[in-house]
Amino acid sequence: MSAVVSEPLVQQARGAGVLTLTMARAPVNALDDALVDALEAALDAACSDSSIAVVHLRSACRVFCAGADLALMAQSIATPAGLERMLALVARLQHLNARLEAAPVVTLAEIGGAALGGGFEMALACDLRIAAQEAKVGLPEAGLGLLAAAGGTQRLTRLAGPGVAKRLILGAETLDGMAAERLGLVQWAVPRAELADTARALAQRVAALPRAALAAGKDCIAAALDDSRDGFAEEIAHTRHLYQQQATRDLVAAFLARSTR
Repeated sequence: MSAVVSEPLVQQARGAGVLTLTMARAPVNALDDALVDALEAALDAACSDSSIAVVHLRSACRVFCAGADLALMAQSIATPAGLERMLALVARLQHLNARLEAAPVVTLAEIGGAALGGGFEMALACDLRIAAQEAKVGLPEAGLGLLAAAGGTQRLTRLAGPGVAKRLILGAETLDGMAAERLGLVQWAVPRAELADTARALAQRVAALPRAALAAGKDCIAAALDDSRDGFAEEIAHTRHLYQQQATRDLVAAFLARSTR
């Protein structure tokens, strides 16, 4: 009798500086420990591979990610032990999202379908978000008497301001991709039929830039949002480091050669 070989929860594909991570936990990429494990391992691989400049996160399912696993949610209200398991998963999601946010690579979320609750929190942790105009995004946890606790209340407020955050979180409102773009929740919204090609081209365009410069820019942007850091001093420190890189020296020399022709 042959053994059953299960498909990976996160499919990986490398090419031209991009690591594409396709979540494939049918039917809706419900978040559980196994999926988090797979995403953490894939992120480890990207961060340790100097040839990767962009992590492109997408879905093989009809939705991007529908949030927490329903079976685990049922356990969380049935027993004290179930509640502790759910809280442990939420803490793990906070950690995963913090890693996406701080990773030395550019993270891109391609949102083709619903990204609700924990799924949208994951997308909010990414640097770039592109959505189908028909996609649905939001943090509707208040409708269940709950809270977007995997970083959603913090990142949405920093991204769009307290007014928009209160509208969406306190009103449990979901938006389509076009409305999300107007409010700055995603940077691009395109017709679903064009989404995959547009996201792939975007990932490739960003990945063509030097990883060190991307990481430095990302770190300085983070400093601008942290009152405990001196972003101006960090700009100088990063610039010093970048000028010492041979790749930077080569690019600057080539630019100067073109400019003096």
